[in-house]
Amino acid sequence: MGKEDGTKPKVMYWLMLLVPLFWGGAFATAKHVITEIPPLVAATIRFGIAGLLLALVVTVRKEWRWSEIASRWKGLLFIGAVGIFGYNALFFTALKYTSATNGALIIAAMPAFTLLGSVLLRKEAWNPRAGLGVALSLVGVIAVIVNGSVSALLSLRLNYGDLLFMAALVCGVLYGLTGKSILQGVPALPANAVMMLSGSVLLAAGTLFEGGWERAAAMSAQSWAEMIYMIVGGTLIGYLIFNKGVEVLGGNMASMYLNLTPIVATLMSVAVYGSTVTWEQAAGMAVVLAGVYLATSDPRRPGGKPSARQADMQ
Repeated sequence: MGKEDGTKPKVMYWLMLLVPLFWGGAFATAKHVITEIPPLVAATIRFGIAGLLLALVVTVRKEWRWSEIASRWKGLLFIGAVGIFGYNALFFTALKYTSATNGALIIAAMPAFTLLGSVLLRKEAWNPRAGLGVALSLVGVIAVIVNGSVSALLSLRLNYGDLLFMAALVCGVLYGLTGKSILQGVPALPANAVMMLSGSVLLAAGTLFEGGWERAAAMSAQSWAEMIYMIVGGTLIGYLIFNKGVEVLGGNMASMYLNLTPIVATLMSVAVYGSTVTWEQAAGMAVVLAGVYLATSDPRRPGGKPSARQADMQ
């Protein structure tokens, strides 16, 4: 394997750290935005504008590769329907019926189910180190969300909203498992443009039943600033890097970084919205970081840096 092939996955491991940074921040800002406009309207604006901007960039740079897109158009529409429409529609609708704590606990299981799906469905080799890292980070995420309280964890009860969150979890796992084979060989920018635009069209169709577009015109300056952050950071940059990570590292390894999202969301809430962090949550964050490091590092290399062979196996 050449030097360039070995370097690309290593750089991707570091770039993937930007995904939870932007998505965690977007989660914190979205909590305020949806107090002014309905969730599906917010999601449609976010992904619709991002998709149009991305399509404009692709057009100006003349990077549309219609032959590659035509050969994968069904797959691109599928991940747009699953990863953009399905996940976001189910996630935000579920918040109407259950708590964010229940939802976060369910979504936190995504890396574990993605890894399990890779082993059972894609026949990938079981990596005990990655499995231990997934389990450790999952425990840390739960500790962060329930504030280290066992009674809070035991008091959780499933309801209709939790079932919707489980459906969103299925969408996220399908996205992680199929994204690598669908996106491989398709240029990143046009592929993401097609995915976001197709997903936003479906989200817009959902708003016909939800309504609330008239409230968008009355959004505050703070909400528009938060929306711009979600469009640029959480959508354009975040999804581009995550999709590239799925292509290079595989869905199971890329999904590991999602465990960092609650940490970033918590810290963002502290920095911007005046929330507080308990020592139990801080300890949980440390456990998450240890789990992600364990799952994404290779002990055979100095400093625990990932090897190119490990990335190729994902």
